[in-house]
Amino acid sequence: WGNVKIEYYIFKMRGNGMSAKILTKSMKIIDMFSTSISIANREIGLNTEPYVIAELSGNHKGSLEKALAMIDSAAATGVDAIKIQTYSADTITLNHDAPEFKIEGGLWAGRTLYDLYQEAHTPWNWHKALFERARKRNITLFSSPFDLTAIELLESLDCPAYKIASFEINDLGLIAAAVKTNKPIIMSTGLATLEEIYEAVSTVAESGGTQLALLHCISGYPTPIEDCNLRTVADLCNRFDFPIGLSDHTIDSTASTTAIALGASVIEKHFTLDKNDGSVDAAFSLEPEAFRQLKLDTTRVHKALGAVGYEIKPSEAGGRDFRRSLYVTRAIKKGECFTKENVRSVRPALGLHTRYLEQVIGQQASQNIAFGEPMSECFLTKPLITVPLIKPSVK
Repeated sequence: WGNVKIEYYIFKMRGNGMSAKILTKSMKIIDMFSTSISIANREIGLNTEPYVIAELSGNHKGSLEKALAMIDSAAATGVDAIKIQTYSADTITLNHDAPEFKIEGGLWAGRTLYDLYQEAHTPWNWHKALFERARKRNITLFSSPFDLTAIELLESLDCPAYKIASFEINDLGLIAAAVKTNKPIIMSTGLATLEEIYEAVSTVAESGGTQLALLHCISGYPTPIEDCNLRTVADLCNRFDFPIGLSDHTIDSTASTTAIALGASVIEKHFTLDKNDGSVDAAFSLEPEAFRQLKLDTTRVHKALGAVGYEIKPSEAGGRDFRRSLYVTRAIKKGECFTKENVRSVRPALGLHTRYLEQVIGQQASQNIAFGEPMSECFLTKPLITVPLIKPSVK
C-alpha cells in the first residue's frame, strides 16, 4: 500500500490547483488492487456484464413481510444483488433536536436525523430472515454497515461484501474495519472531494484490501439529471484500474444506462414495490418492471460497447461487395475517351476502386465496352499508378 499512501500525500501537498489531466497520470493508483472483483463467485469488471444492485433501503416501511416480499420481487427482475443497510438510529446519530441534527429542504425537510433513521432503519433482528430469503431466491444479499457492531452482525451472517455509503466515506475507521473482513468493498463517493476519495482509497489499501469498486454518486435525493456529471465516471476509470460504477439517485434509469457507456461496471439503484406507497426513498426508486428494464438495458449497452476493432463483423458479411466502385454508364467504343459522363462511381463494388477515377478520365478505351460493365484496368491504354494507402499505427 505504500505507493498509494505516497501518491495520496503528493496529491494533498499539491492541492486542487493542479490540473486533473496531470493528476490523472501522476496520481493513478495501480498494482494495489485487482482489476476486477468477485462477489459470491460473480466476477465484476469491464469485461463482464454490468453488476446491478437493488437497494432496499427503508422502503420496507417497517414491515418484515414487505421486506421479504421486496427480496422476492427484486430477485425476479434478474438483478445481480440486493443491498440492505445495517444501522439503528442510535448507531448512526444522536437523539437530539439541535439545528445541526435537523434536515433542511428536500424530501425530509423539518425532520431530525434520529426520527428519519428510526423510520428508515432495517431492524437487526430481521437480518437473519432476510439473508435466508435471499439464499432461497438464489440472489446475493449484502449490506452497508454504519458502525463496527453492524460489521460484527453481518459477519455472523456471512455477508459476502460491504458497501461504504457516501456519508461514511470519511469514516476511515469504519472503512478499515470493513476491509479487514477480507470481503470485497464497494464505496460511494457522494459529497466527497477528490482528495477525500484518494484518502479513502488509500485507507482500503493500507488496511490490506485488494478488491475495491468505486461508485460515482451525487447525494441529492432525488438527484436532478443535470447534476449527474457522468463524465466523472470516465475520469474515475482513467484514475483507477479497479471497477468503477454509479450509485444513482435520479428518478429514472437514464443516468444508469448512460454510465455503462462511460465505463461503469456497477449500478446501484433504489428499489420499491410501489412509488406511490409513501416509503421513505420511493421518490428516487424504481418499481419491479422498471428494474427489469434497467437490467436489460445495461446489459445491452455493455454488449453494444464491445471492443475496439476495425475488422469486418459477421453481420456485415458480403456487404463490401455492394460498396461503390467505377462502372461504365454508357456504351463506349474502342478509342473513345473515358469521361465523367460514361464512367461513374456507383454500387456495387466489382469495378476499379473510386480512387482511380481521375487516372481513368481522359484515357482511351482499349476495346468496345458495354453499358453496365464494371470498370477494369484492361479497358485502359495506360497502366494505373498504384495509390499508396496510409498505414495507421495499431495501438
